[in-house]
Order: sequence, then structure tokens, then C-alpha cells
Amino acid sequence: MPPPTTPTEKPVMDRHTSSIARVAQRRGRAADTRTPVEAADPASRDETPTEKLDRLVQSASAPAYGNLSPIALSLAWADWAWHLAASPGRQLELATLAAQLAADTLSMRDDSGAATSPTDDDARFRAEEWSRWPFSQWRAGFRHAEAFWREAAKVPGVSAHHSAMVDFFARQYLDMMTPANRLLTNPVVQKRTLETGGMNLVQGMLNWLADSTGVPTAADLAAQGRFVVGGNVAVTPGHVVYRNHLVELIRYAPQTDKVHPEPVFIVPSWIMKFYILDLSPHNSMVRYLVGQGHTVYMLSWRNPDEADRELSMDDYLELGVLEAMRAVRHDAGQAPMHAMGYCLGGTLLAVAAAALSATHGIAGYQDVPAPLTLSLLAAQVDFSEPGELGLFIDEGQVNLLDHLTKGQGFLSGKQMAGSFQFLHSRDLVWTRRMREYLMGEREQGNDLMAWNADTTRLPARMHHEYLVALYLNNALAHGRYMVAGEPVSLHDLRMPVFLVGTERDHVSPWRSVYKLHLLSDVEITFALTSGGHNAGILSEPGHKNRRYRISTRPERGDWRSADEWLQAAENVDGSWWPAWQAWLAAHSSTPVKAKAVAPSRAMGDAPGTYVLQRYAE
Repeated sequence: MPPPTTPTEKPVMDRHTSSIARVAQRRGRAADTRTPVEAADPASRDETPTEKLDRLVQSASAPAYGNLSPIALSLAWADWAWHLAASPGRQLELATLAAQLAADTLSMRDDSGAATSPTDDDARFRAEEWSRWPFSQWRAGFRHAEAFWREAAKVPGVSAHHSAMVDFFARQYLDMMTPANRLLTNPVVQKRTLETGGMNLVQGMLNWLADSTGVPTAADLAAQGRFVVGGNVAVTPGHVVYRNHLVELIRYAPQTDKVHPEPVFIVPSWIMKFYILDLSPHNSMVRYLVGQGHTVYMLSWRNPDEADRELSMDDYLELGVLEAMRAVRHDAGQAPMHAMGYCLGGTLLAVAAAALSATHGIAGYQDVPAPLTLSLLAAQVDFSEPGELGLFIDEGQVNLLDHLTKGQGFLSGKQMAGSFQFLHSRDLVWTRRMREYLMGEREQGNDLMAWNADTTRLPARMHHEYLVALYLNNALAHGRYMVAGEPVSLHDLRMPVFLVGTERDHVSPWRSVYKLHLLSDVEITFALTSGGHNAGILSEPGHKNRRYRISTRPERGDWRSADEWLQAAENVDGSWWPAWQAWLAAHSSTPVKAKAVAPSRAMGDAPGTYVLQRYAE
């Protein structure tokens, strides 16, 4: 006889089943049929024997190319090489440039042997030892090689995408070949070797063996368990107040006597665990907000497995965002809410806000009012210029990813991490290996690095749909993104927006984030903060060397280009969090007495159970 269902389990599954039925009904079809677009999705239908053969062959070769499409890479190289071969004038220009750069490299030493090269702005070459010959000349030769390939990648007639790929992978090769990566050409490593009697190389060999065999060193064992979810990260007190098959909703306990009546509802990206916004107590955005008198609700995405291969973008919108918004309204006594989305969570939240704001209304969504305000952190809504991440997303690459996900039902965190390592290969691969294998310095992890290693998965169907709809077709920016069978437009947004970009963002470049100004006439307060995609967002008050620029465009205000905005925006030292909090408070009502979570609503303590899901990759 099967064990009895617990009181919380049955409602969870019932809600999931009813939600799936609503999604199917809004698509205008039965739950077991498919639209033509879905039928074209290889993740959503059975494959033929010949398709299976293609998948097995291409999937088998994918790891050798870092899960990148060798066909896409070859096409980019062929496009560049053929156009260069047909352009003798361009060949002459590049040959002249190469000769000039070679002459400049050879002239970097005077007759006495003293270095004449200036101080380098590359962190790999800043040490004083690099200013001495012959290391200064090797450094100069490397930097001149970088300059040559920046120019060589530009050949008339080559598509912009292929030209960017050639430039990017030339830089990848040069970063691998830099003299900083080798004992015989790195004066800093040689100095350390002399100082330690070679013990740095011994320790480096132990580090390399540990990484190669998977057997951790003593230092690795000591570092394991340093950051524990629910132990010393993700520890802001709260309770899970809603759960369905895809998300848990966490309501954090009030930490002030009075709170603003309007709750703050946060949607993190589904490609990350939510606790990047609730890391250690000193840098937790959630803890900061509740400390300022806000009631905060956080979405925690379930880590999908192979059984979730058919979850779609519609499911993520309905089960993830809209179901949670209904739960927030019920729990908060029908109060209007501030909604905030981070990265792709912000993109999905913008879709929801536009659908809920549409004046004509979308069938089945009238029971969820549009948010009072919308905050989008490092979130793109126009993917026409997605930065270097866009280099890995074209038809060939999507086809390869479809083959990978078809077999296993999801894209693993390890497979996703490969693309992000390419974006930061200088720091995440080569500089790290130099420190650990040549300098003998084992990397000391922090809470952000521990979070980054806590990988998540993407269901096969949803992964295909979001790449095609957002990256390949840019459907949201063009008003072609479909919700419940109807296109949504960001022009329908009616609430004020707080928009945040980060200066060194390779995932959501700030100029791309800024494009919301073109797509909506609402009042937009835009803040550009120092740092990258993650570190720029984690910018708590008191964080050293933080700064941001900020200005507000009024509703239906004049258009300014991103560069014009950059010149005119106010420059402020410190964290951008207080400016955002003041903006939220200005759009909120007078604080009222805080209330704790009712015991009948609590389904468990924060950080919940979904965030703890881990799978062998």
C-alpha cells in the first residue's frame, strides 16, 4: 500500500496539474497536442531513427569542441578566410601593419639593454619584473599580436557575426599563448621559484594532480563545506509560503516594527540559484531590503531533471511568475506589489508585466493586476546586441544544443559553464591555472564563487524556446513574443521602471539593457554601476571602490543615446542600493505595523527545499 500523501504535497500537485491545464487552454489546444511551432521544436516530439543517428554523432563530438558547434566555427573561419583571400589590398594593409608592429617590438630595448616599454595596463603584466629585458620585449610582442588580430578580424564582406567570432577566438588563442602562462617566460614565476626553492612548482604539481584526478588536496578538503546554503549563506529568516512543481515562494520575516504595505516580489534568473541575492549577511540584498522596512518575497526555481524535458517558456511564465504573483497577492492581503527581476528573470518579468498591462487584456490573466513598479537588474529585453554571449548563439549552435538536450532532457550546469568560461577565459582559465600550477597558490573561494559552482539545469524544451524566441528572433523587442496566443509589446508597460546595468557585463551588456528606453515611454530611472554581471549587482553599502551613474527620463521624455546618457548622468560614489531603496519607498505608502507569517501559511523555513537540489552532472 503506498504511503499517505502529506497535507502539503497533494495541493502542490493539484496546483501544478491545474496550472498546466490553464496553460494548455490559453494556448488554444488540448494538453496532448502541439502547435506547428512546437512540432518543429526537436525537444517536443519523438525523433526518427535518422535524426537519432545525427544526434548521437554530433553529441559525441561536442565535448571535444567545448560543446560549441564546430560547423559554426568553421563557417566563421571560412567566411573570413575567403574574403581575405579575395582582397589583396587588405592583405597588403595587414602585412604592412604586421611589419610595423614587429619593428616596434624589436625597438623596445635601447643599446644599454634597459627596457623602454611603458607600464602595462594588463593585470598579467603589471609586476615590475615585466619591465626588464627580455621579458619587456616578449610582453610587447604579445600586446602587438593582440593589436594585429583586432585589426585583422575586420575584412570587408565578412558578416558581423563571423567577424566577431574570428576576433573572439583569436583572443582566446592569444590568451592561451601569452608568455604569462609559462615558467620560462614569466619573470614573476621565476622569482617565486627562486624564493621558495622550487616548492611553488611542487605545490602546483599537486594542485594539477588534484584537478586531473578529481582527488582533492588537503587544502581542498578543508575548504569544502566552507559555504553552506542555509548555514552561512541564504540565512535571512523567512518561510516558504507557496510551492508548485516549478517554484517555491519565500516570504522573509520582517526586521522592522513597521513595513511598507506594498511587498517586493523578486524573480531571479532560472539559470542560477536564487541566493545570489541572499549571500552572506553582509552582502545580502534581501537582508538589506527587509532591514529598510520592505516585505520581500523571493522566487526559488526548482532544479529540473530529465522528467521535466517538456517544461516550456509558457510554463515558466505561468507556473513561475504568474502563479507566484497570485500567491503574493493572497498572502499580502491584495496589496499592489513592486516587482524586481534579475538577468533572465527580469526578461521574463518584463514579459509578464507587459502582458498584464495590455489595455485590451489577455484572456485568463485578468485576475493578476500589473505590478505597481518594475525593477530590472542586468536584464535585456532587446537581444539585437547581446554582447559576446551572442557569439555562442546562432542556428548551428542551437542545433547542437538541441542534440545535447534531446538525449538527456536538459542542459546541465557543467555544459552551460563552458560558454561562460570562454567569456572570461583570461581570468577563469589561464590566469587561474598560472596561479595554481606555477605559483602554487590554491584559489581561496568566496561566497560568490561557491554560489557560482552551485549549478542548475535548463529543461530541453524551454531552453530551445528561449534561445530561438529571444536571441535568434528577438521577438520581445519586435512585439512578436506570444503569451496565451497573443503578441505582447513593451510599449504597453504603464508602471515606472528602475533599470540597472553594469559597466563590465559580458552577459547583459549595459548598452543592450539601456535599449528599454526605445521600447517603452514610461518613466525610467537608469543606474549604471561599476562591476560585472554579478559583482556589480552585489554592491552593498560600504563595499569599497563602488560607484554608479544615475538619471531619470520622465514619461514620454526625449530619447538620448547610451553614450549621450553616459556623458550627462550624475556620477555617485558608493552603492546604488540606497538609491533604489529610496525609489521604492517613494512609490510606496505610509508604513504600517509589520505582521509575521501566519503559521498556517508556512510550508517550511527559508531557504526552502528546491534550492538544495543537486544532481551529478
